[in-house]
Amino acid sequence: MELTANVQKIFDLIKDLNVVEINSLVKSLEEEFGVVAAASVVAIAGGASDEDVATKTDVNIELTDVWTQKIGVIKVVKELFNLGLKEAKDLVEKAPTIIKENVKQEEADVIKSKLEAEGAKVSFK
Repeated sequence: MELTANVQKIFDLIKDLNVVEINSLVKSLEEEFGVVAAASVVAIAGGASDEDVATKTDVNIELTDVWTQKIGVIKVVKELFNLGLKEAKDLVEKAPTIIKENVKQEEADVIKSKLEAEGAKVSFK
């Protein structure tokens, strides 16, 4: 698909965003314009569903508990997901909650180890 110059500039800016920022952008666009962003349907060989493939390679990271080390966990979440202090605090205080979805296992292991080093309890879904 060929993009106009303005659309290409926006696309290039979006490529630099992290997952949390993209999620916020999508939600804002949905609210502002009254539309819904739907995932594209992809044909998968062998008849496996999109969900089957995602569960084999990707995991959701759930922050299940922060114990008494909430401040340290907030700092790590802030750094890992490039969030503001308030956003990181709000996310940590929602525990148990999914903090990142569809993450490759290697990245999920790194995130888990950093959070657990601060006293958080993390699981994969």
